Amino acid sequence: MPLWRASTAPATEPDAIAPVHPEEGTAALEFIAVGLLLLVPIVYLVIALGTIQGQSLGVEAGARHIARAVATAPDAATASSRADRVLAAVTDEYGLDPATVDVTVGCTNVGAACPEAGATLVVTVAAEVALPLVPPVLGLERVARVPVEATSAQKVSRTWGAG
Repeated sequence: MPLWRASTAPATEPDAIAPVHPEEGTAALEFIAVGLLLLVPIVYLVIALGTIQGQSLGVEAGARHIARAVATAPDAATASSRADRVLAAVTDEYGLDPATVDVTVGCTNVGAACPEAGATLVVTVAAEVALPLVPPVLGLERVARVPVEATSAQKVSRTWGAG
């Protein structure tokens, strides 16, 4: 079956060959519509995953650097000030929300003071990542959060508290 039919009109008119199918030429429009319907969620997914990955790198860096700063400090006062400075630098660098960041410091030795010389220090940093483009309507900004957490272990210096 041919896709065209001959017309009885003179050949000088532009409608000399008329299409048989009335929907011809709509493929480009359908491609654009379907493309947009698929592209928008994929772009949002890439943005959301990028945000979550950036925040997870931030909590990992925070846990690692706080553990290293506390483990190499000579005493508790220095360790506390170093940990505070490192946490402030990491939250600023990675764009973490300081209100959602939670730092836990502990040691593997249960009966001893933490930290102490020769102990293994365990630092856990947890935060919540707000998903992008979620409006603050009906409490959605509180629900649309992804928790991220990182833990780091570091051996405390043998010279801890010695001077």
